[in-house]
Amino acid sequence: MPRLDHDEQDHDPPGDAGRVSSLRRERREFISLLASRVRDVYVRKPFFVDGGTDLVSLCRELSQRRIGDALVREGGRIGVFTTTNLRDALLRDVPPSQLAVREVATFEPWCVSLDDELYDALILMLRHRIHRVVVKDGDEVVGVLGQLDLMAFVASHSHLIALKIAEARDQADLKAAAQQIDGLIKVLDEDGVRVEVIAGLVGELNRQVFARLWGLLAPEDLRANSCLIVMGSEGRGEQIIKTDQDNALLLRDGFVCDGLEGITQAFTAALIDFGYPPCPGGIMLSRPLWCQEVAAFRETLRRWLLSADPEGPMNLAIFLDAVPVAGDAGLLDEARAEVDRVLAANDAYYAHFAYAVEKFREDGSWWQRLPGLRGREAAEIDLKKLGIFPIVHGVRALALQYHVKPTGTVDRVKALVAAGHFDGAQARDLIDAIHFLMGLKLHNNLRQIAEARPPGNAIRLSDLGTLDRRALKDSLAIVRHFKQWLGLHYRFDVL
Repeated sequence: MPRLDHDEQDHDPPGDAGRVSSLRRERREFISLLASRVRDVYVRKPFFVDGGTDLVSLCRELSQRRIGDALVREGGRIGVFTTTNLRDALLRDVPPSQLAVREVATFEPWCVSLDDELYDALILMLRHRIHRVVVKDGDEVVGVLGQLDLMAFVASHSHLIALKIAEARDQADLKAAAQQIDGLIKVLDEDGVRVEVIAGLVGELNRQVFARLWGLLAPEDLRANSCLIVMGSEGRGEQIIKTDQDNALLLRDGFVCDGLEGITQAFTAALIDFGYPPCPGGIMLSRPLWCQEVAAFRETLRRWLLSADPEGPMNLAIFLDAVPVAGDAGLLDEARAEVDRVLAANDAYYAHFAYAVEKFREDGSWWQRLPGLRGREAAEIDLKKLGIFPIVHGVRALALQYHVKPTGTVDRVKALVAAGHFDGAQARDLIDAIHFLMGLKLHNNLRQIAEARPPGNAIRLSDLGTLDRRALKDSLAIVRHFKQWLGLHYRFDVL
């Protein structure tokens, strides 16, 4: 992590000017962190101990070295021992002096490479709620990277957002943490952080908010016998500004929870209070359709796939982006497997599902005018309908056809290329286009919020500079070519 020079450390201006200077310095350091790789920051050299070392001897050594963790060698395995492991060890009946560290260490720890981006390490720690990762150079362990080294500048008032979420004692605490995410988005965008980095970080923090809220509201037996999921852009990790909520609850077959309706209603109401608007289509766990036992939901999926239900394809598309947030993830796996089972003998469905990319059409004359905008400067276009949706849904259809497991659009594209189902050059174009369109939408949403307008998908062409207009034209040309490719792949001409 970059160090401040002597002048920056000791000579901040006094009063408000000093606070502004400090905030800017923290922002610069955080942006530098997100633009760096693991090898660019200080990585503490590993302290190894043998798995047979007793805990008292180990703790004495840790105290002398003034560190709080050790790596444990046990045969061919590497484990991690931390104060959390010590806490659990003290609850055992065996005295610490007679307890070997191998008995309490955590083996197969999460690892990153020296060449990984720090952003990847940050997301890994957030996702798995861990405070450190092991750093490798190839197969060799070269150090340990701690969470505080990465997260220090995500803080507001010196507290990490993720820590505030985890330690929230009630909904008021959690609301305060959730609302800090909005400020983080603005700071990161102003400082030029890549949109996919912002989306990944914000997505992980949002999921932690949802999981913590569920933990505050749902009794233990409900949490153990259900799976809370997020879907749509939230499930894909592509929603940044809070525009709506797409979530559901899958229940274990035969499980009954008294007061379930009140709990799900409270969950939706709390998210609205936190700033996550309700879904206009009602895709929320407070609606009966999106709160079912797995067996009943599998029947719902079959109806969406096999009947003429006009809402079926849309609902299925949203569900295909589902990821678990809390509870038993196996329940989501059971439901998702039903889709592949039904479609095993129904190849024709894929073309009809993909055809939704042709749903939104608009006169092409406006985008031919993008470089000049001479006569239509007040014109607006819908970024989602014309650009983002065709990419997202076309890739989603291919992922469904070829049983690709990732939910994010870019991850799906990469998986399709790796499996030989998609051309690498076209994939690069699509990834560039989706990132540009997501970034343009984010900038537009922040502008709308600043103008006291609700964030939406419509963008005024007069708000774009020359370079953005040209990039938009290029991106929409990539979308058009992708739609043409989909039309040939799925034979839209015979539908």
